[in-house]
Amino acid sequence: MSIQKKSESADQSDLLPGATDFAVDANSLADLSDIVSLNDPRLYFNRELSLLEFQKRVLEEAESDTNPLLERFKFLSILGSNLDEFFMVRVAGLKRQLEIGNISVGPDGLSPSEQLEAIHVQVANLVERANICLREQLLPDLQKEHVHIRKYEELSDEERTQLEAYFMLNIFPVLTPLAVDPGHPFPHISNLSLNLAVLIRNKKGEERFARVKIPEGLPQLIPIEQASSTKTIAGLPKPQSYIWLDDVISANLAVLFPGMKVVEAFPFHITRDAEVEIQEWEAEDLLETMEEGLRQRRFGDVIRVTVDHSMPDRLLDILVSNLEIGVEDVYRAYGRIPLSSLKFICALDRPDLKDAPFLPALPTMLNPETQEEDTFAAIRRRDILLHHPFDSFQPIVNFLRLAAQDPQVLAIKMTLYRVGRNSPVVEALLEAMKKGKQVAVLVELKARFDEESNIEWARALEREGAHVVYGLLGLKIHSKVALVVRKEGDAIRRYVHLGTGNYNPMTAHLYTDLAMLTANEKIGSDVTDLFNYLTGYSAKRDYRKLLVAPINMRERFESLIRREIEHQQNGEQGHLIFKINSLVDEEIIRLLYEASQAGVKIDLLCRGICCLRPGIAGISENIRVISIVGRFLEHSRIFYFRNGGKEEIYLGSADLMPRNLDRRVEILFPVEDQKLAKFLRDDVLPVYLADCVKSRYMQPNGNYVRSEHKHQGACFNSQLSFMQRCWLK
Repeated sequence: MSIQKKSESADQSDLLPGATDFAVDANSLADLSDIVSLNDPRLYFNRELSLLEFQKRVLEEAESDTNPLLERFKFLSILGSNLDEFFMVRVAGLKRQLEIGNISVGPDGLSPSEQLEAIHVQVANLVERANICLREQLLPDLQKEHVHIRKYEELSDEERTQLEAYFMLNIFPVLTPLAVDPGHPFPHISNLSLNLAVLIRNKKGEERFARVKIPEGLPQLIPIEQASSTKTIAGLPKPQSYIWLDDVISANLAVLFPGMKVVEAFPFHITRDAEVEIQEWEAEDLLETMEEGLRQRRFGDVIRVTVDHSMPDRLLDILVSNLEIGVEDVYRAYGRIPLSSLKFICALDRPDLKDAPFLPALPTMLNPETQEEDTFAAIRRRDILLHHPFDSFQPIVNFLRLAAQDPQVLAIKMTLYRVGRNSPVVEALLEAMKKGKQVAVLVELKARFDEESNIEWARALEREGAHVVYGLLGLKIHSKVALVVRKEGDAIRRYVHLGTGNYNPMTAHLYTDLAMLTANEKIGSDVTDLFNYLTGYSAKRDYRKLLVAPINMRERFESLIRREIEHQQNGEQGHLIFKINSLVDEEIIRLLYEASQAGVKIDLLCRGICCLRPGIAGISENIRVISIVGRFLEHSRIFYFRNGGKEEIYLGSADLMPRNLDRRVEILFPVEDQKLAKFLRDDVLPVYLADCVKSRYMQPNGNYVRSEHKHQGACFNSQLSFMQRCWLK
């Protein structure tokens, strides 16, 4: 498609608050005037490298002294966990492509081998920067707060004696040293395990390799008893000292190898390919097939090995040879291995070094202590919108419990993607079964890293007689929807919960999400058709209100963007605001470029991956990309279409990625209640767009910079603003 210059911008006076001050500086617009096609690879960022850019933003939160100290440790821990998953899934996938000889390139023009080379450089830089932050900022600051993470060589004789006794009583019985020699093959090293590579020498002077796994079931941070001379300074917390479990084990290895000399020992951490490949068409029982796949996951290929920077080559060579990896898969760390273990520092009992506790609001109409009518009546009267975690998730649990107990409720149908363990949501469904109601649950067994939990719940629901379905062939069920069918007089009424997040009360405290409770008959009919599609056979495509992937969502969504282009061409100021987690889909990106060329203003609140390049003259100068990384994980999806003044807003579970639009069952639902739509338009989206504390703006070169904009002359934090509103309720 040839490039056309944008039209003259129309007056922006009627755009949303916070959206008129467009954030792309004309001086920073990239000059790529030689681009003649919207298929040019220079217009698309690589998906994997964009995901690593997001990890940089997580790291920035650890580096920022505006966050409480233990929260900074939390962000480093999150970075470590994110990188683990990145290697287990994304890097593993690229390696599998190389193994089968796949040299194809994506929209960005990078082959799998080129991506792996770039990833190695980016990750090495990320980990180095993270460990500098840990060594030079966080640990010294922690010491100033009278919390000391000690090394064994720093301990007094008295402290060592105490720890030796602790080791013999609590640690030694759990350890299993594994030797490697002609009679002992190299042991299996489990995924994400922390281990010690030990070199020992016998009395003949022969050196052998041994591996000692650090037990996961023991406390990883061991308190060190303070010497009796330690005094507490008035008004200050009592000094606390800790030592890492692996440090204690390293110092006492001689006990494990009596009669041998421990020459040296170094920690190492491995990451394996954790994708579960399921041949669904050949699987007679998907549940049993998934269980077998999870067992196989433990033996996936090693993708990465992280070692201490001082590990000598002779030890490293043993690991590289026996784990069957290349030197490019080795990462040397100058700090804590693994970074994810810093979560144990976050858990220390120092509330003064953490975010202040936050108690979500409980809306009056759904609060059992204050509501003037029951929940069903409240939902019949008008749609109800909840903004988690600022609004409590408890009303959703209460809604399901009420449905389970209400004698007029005939049936409950739900999709379950990630519910976690000890789920009150599943407990409500089990109670409904005991009350004789019909319960149909679609449990997504392929929810990555939640498979085991979901299998357990599926078994429990089946035992009680619920109708349990495990998804559709070739598709993941990612939609979040619950349907309650209730008999009211001579009629049947449907009550629906639709959300952008999972039915997981734990993550509902940590993620921002939106949810709607409605008795809208057309939405109820659509949801009924959706469940018929999921549990039976249905080729229905004409949904009344919902956009459903992979049935009609892509087609309908693209038509909504094209409608905005038409409004712009007809003299109306077009405006799109999408709040999403990721933007990857090439067709959607190309269409957004076309909209920008037509003069449509586009705000992308894109927290994570963004493969679109903003700020290119003649192509995307009308697009700005904002990423907000703060206390809560931004997870809600909001799609705003100005539509010539007749605004439409959709919420839902889908990001703008090929997997969401083509390979998952997703839904987007309209917010038609004018009061709720006004709330999203005037009180949610502008708050995010005005954030100048936790927001970063994507530049044409793919880097992200902090916002320099101010809101009414002061720094403005969107999440803090939402929290303050809850405190005022």
